[in-house]
Amino acid sequence: MPKKVTAVLSVALLTAATLTACGDDGGEQPTAANEITVWTEENLDDRIAVQKQIVAEFTQKTGIQVKLVGVAEDQFSQTMTAAAAADDLPDVIGALPLAQVRELEANELLDTETPGKVADQLGKDSFSPRALELNTSDGTLLAVPSDGWAQLILYRKDLFDKAGLQPPDTYEALQAAAAKLNTGGVAGITLAIAPKDSFTAQSFEHIAQANGCQLVDASGNVTLNSPQCARAFEFYADLAKNYSVKGKQDVDTTRATYFSGKAAMMIWSSFILDEMAGLRKDALPSCQECRADPEWLAKNTGVVTALKGPDGSAPAQFGEIVSWVVTRDAAKDPAAKFIAYMMNEGYERWIGMAPEGKFPTRKGFEEQWNKLPAGVDTKKPLAGLYPADVLDALRKSPDTFARWGIPQGQGKLVGATMGELPVPKALSAVVDGSLTPQAAADQAKTDVETIKRGIRQ
Repeated sequence: MPKKVTAVLSVALLTAATLTACGDDGGEQPTAANEITVWTEENLDDRIAVQKQIVAEFTQKTGIQVKLVGVAEDQFSQTMTAAAAADDLPDVIGALPLAQVRELEANELLDTETPGKVADQLGKDSFSPRALELNTSDGTLLAVPSDGWAQLILYRKDLFDKAGLQPPDTYEALQAAAAKLNTGGVAGITLAIAPKDSFTAQSFEHIAQANGCQLVDASGNVTLNSPQCARAFEFYADLAKNYSVKGKQDVDTTRATYFSGKAAMMIWSSFILDEMAGLRKDALPSCQECRADPEWLAKNTGVVTALKGPDGSAPAQFGEIVSWVVTRDAAKDPAAKFIAYMMNEGYERWIGMAPEGKFPTRKGFEEQWNKLPAGVDTKKPLAGLYPADVLDALRKSPDTFARWGIPQGQGKLVGATMGELPVPKALSAVVDGSLTPQAAADQAKTDVETIKRGIRQ
């Protein structure tokens, strides 16, 4: 499964192949004064190459040597556990998802002083307030947020305009559009429902957060059987049963259905933006109009970032913030200098590795982000593909990100649920008729409570 929708934890055994080290292992032994080790979850070959260039410039400017190590996201938990046991922690870790930041906090592996100092140096007012908030625990900034990707509702503007429909930014508007456009061989929406797919969990959380449904309360009690959650289960299942493609739709089939022109809406991450514009040969739009114009679907797709349900207090959306952290035994001064460099001089190239999935969490980089080339086989700036209002909404989306469990300090529980997927299991049962929405909410609550009891506190 693509990194954009993978679960963040794995029980895979640590092997030598887990790490891909980049840099010079020879020469003198590292010291706190002249060398740091940096792990990065941006471990694809092309992204490692970009980071090595930035690292080389940092070293030339500061004299600080950097050993860059690529770590697979789904191997991170085991890799970190082994490093801590061997007293061989890295100094800095980059592109770390929110749940993993909280896991390190719970295991007391973080330096909780340096991130705040770096943010103050760069100017806290230059960061997305929500990105800072999601990385803050009891008033302490745990990590420096670097960028984020968003879960989106994508819709066919041409079909909406023809039907006189409003953008699907509320439960009511979304359901009305799904019902009206579910005709003529076109599904009203293509929606993930596969019970063993973390993408289903992310898609549902997007819908659930919009209605004020929370995984846990402030005390850590599981609250998935609340009225807000039961309504979210009912709403999502109704869409899937009555207006989506039949069968256990997943991350791949939902994209394929929308790309073929057989659905009026879908929920997907922002990583789809380059694919939808025909910039990746392995995921090309196949609709009839797309054959003559590879960018047709991008031109005719509208984007909704935050959604609001009837019980929600404000529009919300699922999104991921990835961040830089400093470990407890790090060489603090060079670590701080490195992160500050990556968030300033190296920042444009960092977010430029995949701008469609790396929305800047720092202000002042809006114009640069617009012009950064997206795509794999073909490169083109997002500003050449999507309207200015869409790009503006995407850039601002980190400020509306809502996440289950993270603000309540339950990052380890979030990671564990993404491994066992109790919510997609319950949701799938509503769609196939074996559970009512309230029964599914009750079952999900019970299953998450069981997972919570099994987590080492």
